[in-house]
Amino acid sequence: MHLGRVCGTVVCTRKEERLHGMKFLIVEELAIDHKSTGHFVIAVDAVSAGAGETVLVVNGSSARLTERTLNCPVDAAITAIVDSVVMDHERMA
Repeated sequence: MHLGRVCGTVVCTRKEERLHGMKFLIVEELAIDHKSTGHFVIAVDAVSAGAGETVLVVNGSSARLTERTLNCPVDAAITAIVDSVVMDHERMA
């Protein structure tokens, strides 16, 4: 799983039949401190995420295991909207 921030939308007028009705979002990958890593991914939105929200993204075969993406040709899916990230700083030291 990767932490990310929704920063855009991809609009497709033609797509594979099983992808009809799916929303594709551009997600900027974030480090655990919420700073950009400089990497981006296009992910199917399985949880109705919106612009600017922090999300969790899964890649590979895991992206095809949500109710929305089951057996669909996707490589990344947004599976959660993040409310907060709490770090145990004593363990990090």
